[in-house]
Amino acid sequence: MSPYVRIIGTAIIFAMAATALLRPHPVMAASAAEINRDADAALKNLYDSEPAAKQLAAKAKGILVFPSIIKAGFIVGGHYGEGVLHKDNKTVGYYNTVAASYGLQAGAQSFGYALMFMDDASLQHLDKSQGWEVGVGPSIVIVDQGIAKSLTTTTAQKGVYAFFFSQKGLMAGIGLQGSKISKIDK
Repeated sequence: MSPYVRIIGTAIIFAMAATALLRPHPVMAASAAEINRDADAALKNLYDSEPAAKQLAAKAKGILVFPSIIKAGFIVGGHYGEGVLHKDNKTVGYYNTVAASYGLQAGAQSFGYALMFMDDASLQHLDKSQGWEVGVGPSIVIVDQGIAKSLTTTTAQKGVYAFFFSQKGLMAGIGLQGSKISKIDK
C-alpha cells in the first residue's frame, strides 16, 4: 500500500471521528440559553468531582466556562467552543475560544474548561482586550489533580486558574497555548 493511500485513509478515519464528536453536541451557533444551561451543568459536575474548583469559585472575581470545545486535527488542527462569563453568579457576557495548530498531530476530541479569574486585574484584561490571546497577559495555572490537592484559597489569590473536564476522544494531550478568547454577541 502506498504511503499516500495510508495518509488519505487515516485522514478519512479522523474526519469521521470528528463528525461523530460534532453530532451529539453541536457547539457552533448555540443560543444563549443553551450555553447557560450547558455551562451550569458543567460547573456543577466540576464542583462535584473537584472540591478545589468549588473553593476557588467562591473567591473568584469571575468564571469563564466553555462547556464543550471540539478539537480536531491531522497535521493541521484547530478547536472551537462557546462559553459564558459569570460574575457574582450572574451571566455578564458570552465568549468563544478558537485555536489553530500545525505539527505532528492526529485525532479528534471534545472537552470543556473553566477559567477562574482570582483578581480584578486579570478579569479587567479579559474585558479590555479585543480578543485575549492566552499566554499574553495574566498568568494561567493549569490545575490537575496534583496541584488541586495543595491548592487553597489562601495560595490562589492572583492570576487565572484553569480546570479541564469532560475530555472525550482520540487526541493525546490538552492545552490552551495559542487559544484566542473573544467576546461574542448572543
